[in-house]
Amino acid sequence: MTVILRYTSSMIFAPTIDPVAIQLGPLAIHWYGLAYIAGIIGGYLIVSPFLKSRLSLNSDQIQDFVVYVTIGIILGGRLGYILFYQLDYYLTHPLELFAVWNGGMSYHGGAIGALIGTLLFARVSGKSGWTLMDFLGLGSTVGLFFGRIANFINGELFGRPTSVAWGMVFAQGGPVARHPSQLYEAFFEGIILCAILWILTKKSIGWPGSTFSVYVIGYAIIRFCVEFFRQPDAHLGLLALGLSMGQWLSILMISVGLVSGWLSYLRRH
Repeated sequence: MTVILRYTSSMIFAPTIDPVAIQLGPLAIHWYGLAYIAGIIGGYLIVSPFLKSRLSLNSDQIQDFVVYVTIGIILGGRLGYILFYQLDYYLTHPLELFAVWNGGMSYHGGAIGALIGTLLFARVSGKSGWTLMDFLGLGSTVGLFFGRIANFINGELFGRPTSVAWGMVFAQGGPVARHPSQLYEAFFEGIILCAILWILTKKSIGWPGSTFSVYVIGYAIIRFCVEFFRQPDAHLGLLALGLSMGQWLSILMISVGLVSGWLSYLRRH
């Protein structure tokens, strides 16, 4: 692993870090892969006590739940990236569909996949789908934090050019200082949103399904706002009304969160 730090009196250079965290002979373990592992383990640790106390799940059932969610994240994240961001490319390069080691995972697709996995587990286990969705939202914030940190380490998904004092020059972003938007997202999506959801869960505020709605709407609002500081995807640019793909998907998420909250409220009352 190689880490290079640079700083001048007028400019901050983002650290240049080898994307391969650990090299064991022919086996290369990337930071992004470690972020997924850390997110899943961290999510498991933070929601496991609630799964045991609120839903009476035993250790085997909790592990099964994690497996369902993990498979959903991986399949959904990959399919979401292909459909939302690079469909034309993969239609002409079908062998690249499975090359996940080259990157290409969508949060929105992963979220849909995780939700489907949660609902499937609820059906198999006979547990409340709304309550499981609440815990899914809480646990997902851990993955968001580590995922954005991995984006920063890889020097990808950086922000737009800026003159703010903390702007950073990224190797892949040219010689101009840019917003470290990955760190903005790690802080607000990972730490702040996690704290809010943990308080709601710990104090049992709301009804089954309400915490999940707060997660969906909260994430969508944060993502929508941060997108104004994040460099649009080069192959997509800005879409209708000058908004990015991430912003349009966030608008859709807000709608989903509102509908989900209303349906869960009707179910409760």
